[in-house]
Amino acid sequence: MKNNRLIGFAATLAVAIGGSLTVAAPAQAAAAAVEITKVYYNSPGTDNRSNTSLNAEYVKLTNRRSSTLNLKSWTLRDKSNHVYKFSGDFRLAKGASVYVHTGKGTNTSTHRYWGSGNYIWNNTGDTAYLRNSAGTGIDSCKWGSKGSYTYC
Repeated sequence: MKNNRLIGFAATLAVAIGGSLTVAAPAQAAAAAVEITKVYYNSPGTDNRSNTSLNAEYVKLTNRRSSTLNLKSWTLRDKSNHVYKFSGDFRLAKGASVYVHTGKGTNTSTHRYWGSGNYIWNNTGDTAYLRNSAGTGIDSCKWGSKGSYTYC
């Protein structure tokens, strides 16, 4: 009887430890990757589709890794499947951020431009998805209809 209780306790402990390790692994992996850290989905002022208004709508990505990461062929998309693709070698240094603006502009190391003439992010609620070059989901950020921006 004593052995059965000991085996039951050991099995319960193994399941508890295994379960907690399974839950912790994705959080640790996410902390070491590129994250969506802010989405400004409702640009200030009137939505008149001017390039200035379109570029006030953006997604901020931050490299949480301890090294530079090449985002070549990574994608950023919304629920309606509007897709921005990082072209060429685009290296994001450790701790650095890049803003992906909706409108047109000249790409730099800190600002990229979707080139859209229409708004991408819905003011009434949407989700931003970041995927690597293999199509694997890296991060996402969801918001509702309140406010103009969200920190993720």
